[in-house]
Amino acid sequence: MSISAVTILVVDDEPPIRKLLRVGLTSEGYAVVEASNARTAIESVAHERPDLILLDLGLPDMSGHDLLARWRGEGIELPVVILSSRTDENGIVRALEQGADDYVTKPFGMKELAARIRVALRHRLQQQGERPVFHTGELSVDLVKRIVKVAGKDVKLSPKEYDILRILVQHAGKVITHQHLLHQVWGGSADVQYLRVYVRQLRQKIERSPDDPYYITTETGVGYRLREADPEQPVGPAG
Repeated sequence: MSISAVTILVVDDEPPIRKLLRVGLTSEGYAVVEASNARTAIESVAHERPDLILLDLGLPDMSGHDLLARWRGEGIELPVVILSSRTDENGIVRALEQGADDYVTKPFGMKELAARIRVALRHRLQQQGERPVFHTGELSVDLVKRIVKVAGKDVKLSPKEYDILRILVQHAGKVITHQHLLHQVWGGSADVQYLRVYVRQLRQKIERSPDDPYYITTETGVGYRLREADPEQPVGPAG
């Protein structure tokens, strides 16, 4: 996918925000389509066929949560990055659980937003095929052989530690909520503090500085994010 072919639908009811995004994203080489409400956004997805959606949660005619739920319910799997004032972390978590790919808080920097857009687009492309070996920095994870290495040395993980890492690898670069990890690893039967203990143990094994993590970062009140794969070492077939 070349950047010149990528169209982004901006859904926000604030004209200054839409103008800022239009100018910034156009300078990054993207084509921009705008919608000031849910009705126009629904029409734009049907007719403009965007590659990614930037979605504000506070729309005048329908909440962003309901709009996202409608799209996912219709099987529309376009990457969606939430734009949020972050007045309510529960709202962010809800959007991620509904299928949003990421979120950016207002006010935001254009460089950060552009980076999140690139990650969301790459993540959806990676989901199209089997890519079982993951590399980022000195960390490598073979999802077929269940082998984890740091700087070429094997790392022994407990089954729960590996399950957490596996889920993060499968969604590298994307924030994964506490609730999603608890459901996937424990069937929803454990609490967040239990998850934090295992993440701390996992960091002790893969991070050079567990108190200042490089690979697994914390999204406060929301969940965790694994550093995305290195461009020079893309996810590839198992050896």
